[in-house]
Amino acid sequence: MVYSILVIIVLVVVLAVSLLTRFAFRQITQMKLQTYENIFDYLEKTGIYSRDRFEMLDKKEVKVTSQDGLSLSGYVLDTHPDSKQWVIIVHGYTVSLHVSAQYVDLFQEEGFNVLLVDQRRHGNSEGVYTTYGYHEKYDLQTWVAWLLDNYGSDLTIGLHGQSFGGGTVLEYLAIAHPNVKFVIADCPYSDLTELMRHQLRVLNKIPAFPLLSLVDRRLERKAGFRLEQVSPLKAVEQSTLPVMFVHGTEDNYVPTHMSKDLYEHKPEPKKLLLINGAEHADAYSVDPKRYSEEVHSFIREALATPTAKSCLPSI
Repeated sequence: MVYSILVIIVLVVVLAVSLLTRFAFRQITQMKLQTYENIFDYLEKTGIYSRDRFEMLDKKEVKVTSQDGLSLSGYVLDTHPDSKQWVIIVHGYTVSLHVSAQYVDLFQEEGFNVLLVDQRRHGNSEGVYTTYGYHEKYDLQTWVAWLLDNYGSDLTIGLHGQSFGGGTVLEYLAIAHPNVKFVIADCPYSDLTELMRHQLRVLNKIPAFPLLSLVDRRLERKAGFRLEQVSPLKAVEQSTLPVMFVHGTEDNYVPTHMSKDLYEHKPEPKKLLLINGAEHADAYSVDPKRYSEEVHSFIREALATPTAKSCLPSI
């Protein structure tokens, strides 16, 4: 009788762990995507952008094919036809390029044309799994090549990424094209293993062991990558491109210390902007004036002095 009870308990525990592993895997790689309406409801609630402004943008849809055969979608806003300056804006997890539209004015004011992109599995882009920059950095490489092919090999290109997009643009540093002259990473993660450990233990109150290792094996089997293979911290350590890190001081989803760690490990030139009171991915809406001023200052310094010794921290 006791033996039978123990067997049942073990089977229940094994089943529970298996179900939890599958659930965690889906949350990490295939979480339900937000709709166009959800995104603009959020943006309009913050007061930072509206669907009417997006609809009025002079834009055209473009498509490219990823290195592994996926159709990727974006919007081109070439409002400065005589300008050779472009910025690619990369959104976060579960949203789409529509959320990136809040930053369009920020760069157009500096004379930049803008390319808004849907990351794989998001928006109008194809894809099954999110890989946090492991595959997405090559998607970004494809977009950079597309710009150079279509608008000239002498372009000056900048990158802006938010959250998961921040991780993508930082991972891209390892393979950055020479025409890419600066990167802005807003609330990025420094290391995917540490991020998932934080989200399990702190946000979900679930022990990281043994779940994290089980999820990691499932990631390799299903999505083709391991957690340890995504570490923006390693990418920034080897890069001398100007990078600006932005983070809200009250961010607990991707903890603020991750941008601080990235800043500490990044060789010069670099800049750190912390927005007091901002939570995850809302630094711009909390303090748009300071955000804009600091980004404009960073861009001007990065482009005027590409070998500058340092950009001052802005904390």
